Amino acid sequence: MIRYHAAWILPISEPPIRDGWLAVDRGRVVAVGASGRRVLSDGAEEVDLGEVAVMPGLVNAHTHLELSYLRDAVPPASQFLTWIRGVMQARRERADPRGAEILDAIDGAITEAVACGTAIVGDISNTLVTFGPLTRSRLAAVVFYELIRFNTTDPKGVVAKAVSELDALHPTERVRASLAAHAPYSVAPLVLRAITQAVDRDPFAPCSIHLSESVEEMEFIRTGGGPWRAFLEEIGSWDPTWVAPGGTPVQFLDDCGFLNGRVLAVHGVQMTTADLDRLAARGATLVTCPRSNGHTGAGAPPIEDFYNYGVKVAVGTDSLASAPDLNIFAELATMRALAPTVSAGALLDSATRQGARALGFDADFGTIAPGKSGRLLAVSVPAGTEDVEEYLVGGIEPDQIRWIE
Repeated sequence: MIRYHAAWILPISEPPIRDGWLAVDRGRVVAVGASGRRVLSDGAEEVDLGEVAVMPGLVNAHTHLELSYLRDAVPPASQFLTWIRGVMQARRERADPRGAEILDAIDGAITEAVACGTAIVGDISNTLVTFGPLTRSRLAAVVFYELIRFNTTDPKGVVAKAVSELDALHPTERVRASLAAHAPYSVAPLVLRAITQAVDRDPFAPCSIHLSESVEEMEFIRTGGGPWRAFLEEIGSWDPTWVAPGGTPVQFLDDCGFLNGRVLAVHGVQMTTADLDRLAARGATLVTCPRSNGHTGAGAPPIEDFYNYGVKVAVGTDSLASAPDLNIFAELATMRALAPTVSAGALLDSATRQGARALGFDADFGTIAPGKSGRLLAVSVPAGTEDVEEYLVGGIEPDQIRWIE
């Protein structure tokens, strides 16, 4: 057994412990406490970590590792559809989804994520090419096989084919797979229903969807027109039998029976307060990616509203096609700037416990408590730091981070 001493211990589920310690045995936390309390002499190895804050590994609840090869390839846009066109063009220029450039970039992104303090990712994939690299890494992950199909005569067949591809994988306790729907404007209602039915085979499997990301999406669901309608017609994906549901994308998904406590609703930039009430009532988790939202032209997410309306919030970077790096600490710094009234503790909870719970890894990750994984972060902090939570949401660089265990 090893007993680590540190300037700060952040259990997340409890207030930070100043001058704290934690004991780890065979990779599991066995005890946590303050150094002022009496510790029995049990022969444990004593390790003084110094001026660090020990905390759970971070959770990047939404990223697209297979797009890592597009880093710096898609310029920022003032309108979301402009950015989407840039991504599509960049992907067309690289026809082989399993080419060396893409695979090398995935490996590099995984290395970067770990160096930035990430323990778990919710990875969106259209090809499942990331599953193998993730199983070979130190990351825990859910690989979401994302379906995009607005116009189809066989919605159940589309989903059944995807399920068969997932069944051919070999998930582990650490790397799992599930389905995701891309967005309400790109997935037909009957495909959404078939995805829900498929995911429901496993009562613990999460599901993901991009939701209320752009003003174009809001207009399309409300009226059936606007730039998204024109875009679907342009690329040959328009379904002339589709009828606009009216209302908002959140209301539409709820009416479809899609929203529940296992859904990760990603972005939420354009959600109304009624949408947030509905999301909170269904127990879904909203994954915010504010730096990406600025790059893609989606806008600034109303992060204070997310918390004020009682929504469960997790944090993601989105892909390297729309974010400068995979550093969740940098995402937290942006959230702090956008939401000064939200407590630093709540932001850290979103980047750890809430993400781990949403992805189904909260038995091992997300908090520091007896029985949980001892794979934890030690983040360098200045001597004399008084508000360690506020310091940690102010922007932490990889060279301040090391792993214990």
